[in-house]
Amino acid sequence: MLKPISISLSPNTESDDILLAFKLQFSSWLWQKGRAIGELEKRFQDYIGMNYAASFNSGRSALVAILDSLNLTKDSEVLIQAFTCNAVVNPILWLGLKPIFIDCSKDTFNVDLDDLRNKISPNSKVLIVQHTFGLPSAMDEILRICQEYNLTLIEDCAHALGAKFNGRSVGTFGDAAFFSFSRDKVISSVYGGIAITNNELLAKTIKDFQKKIGYPSFGWTFQQLIHPTLMNWIILPTYKTFGKYLLFFFQWLHVLSKAVHWKEKRGEKPDYFPKRMPNALAILALNQLKKIERFNNHREKIAEFYRTELKNASFELPPNVEQIYLRFTLKHPRAHEIIRKAWQSNILIGDWYDSPVAPKDTKLEKIGYQIGSCPTAEKLSKETFNLPTHINISKKEAQKIIDFLKQWR
Repeated sequence: MLKPISISLSPNTESDDILLAFKLQFSSWLWQKGRAIGELEKRFQDYIGMNYAASFNSGRSALVAILDSLNLTKDSEVLIQAFTCNAVVNPILWLGLKPIFIDCSKDTFNVDLDDLRNKISPNSKVLIVQHTFGLPSAMDEILRICQEYNLTLIEDCAHALGAKFNGRSVGTFGDAAFFSFSRDKVISSVYGGIAITNNELLAKTIKDFQKKIGYPSFGWTFQQLIHPTLMNWIILPTYKTFGKYLLFFFQWLHVLSKAVHWKEKRGEKPDYFPKRMPNALAILALNQLKKIERFNNHREKIAEFYRTELKNASFELPPNVEQIYLRFTLKHPRAHEIIRKAWQSNILIGDWYDSPVAPKDTKLEKIGYQIGSCPTAEKLSKETFNLPTHINISKKEAQKIIDFLKQWR
């Protein structure tokens, strides 16, 4: 088996997505401005059920736009949970604001409400609530806390497009929300994101921000367009032999972009953030958005298969409640040993999150995280790993993962 069973590496792309990206490589007049941008924003706000949407080249650019539009004073505190990615922390730092890390629940991986209450201070202005792995946070209680302490609520829906809490779409509870379309999210345009709100004044300021930041370069856009073709036609089919080395080589040459720039691991800002959503990536996102129900139905079916097959195993399973299962997350004391063994077998299961603020080589002191401040998140980062649920994982491949995991029962 040369092609790996993979949890990332362009997981959502189907043949039509790959062909579309290939054609766009030769249509440079469609790369920056174009009708697809407005169409994506309109279709997205209609899908979620919100009045306003503004697209950007990433979820973190969308978060920068939201935070910038709140007119916060420097050093205002933004409450954010640990067991997250530096892509959520960095926009806070880039704007001169102060992240306050809240611990997470060991059961749901979402914000711990008791720790949240304990860490709110008079300088706390914003709460960013994360719906981790597609499992919605407890929005009823979170709304009560925000009202009690006069906090602006921003929903981080990067994992949760299509998820619902009590029958209502995530992203519709807060003052604003942001979504990600990066390479391993619910839908993917390699890079991309969107901000949504029902607040007319906030929407105007976000749109004003969007207009002034401009588009990413043609070179950066080409990097994203070439990603699906190189990944699916060359790298993945040969991954076990030389494909993995080709991936490193292409990234080293900057032919392919990395999901996280080295500067972000130090709290610094790459020059391609924040930027607008280029038209070419909006075209890719639109093609994915029309498949979202099929994608999420597939995720739920694969998750149910894992749950059934592992019900008597030694793994701790995720909560059996309504969610979209961007990934199926297990807990085990030897999680990272399992990950390494699986990779050796060409089964690339996931390590979200291997640090309280991932990726693991993030300089925690540079982004304001203090070791020991969120013990549950730190413990979970040593005990969790994720199984793939995306559209390219078949029942046969899921069974191979189960067969591999039997040795750890």
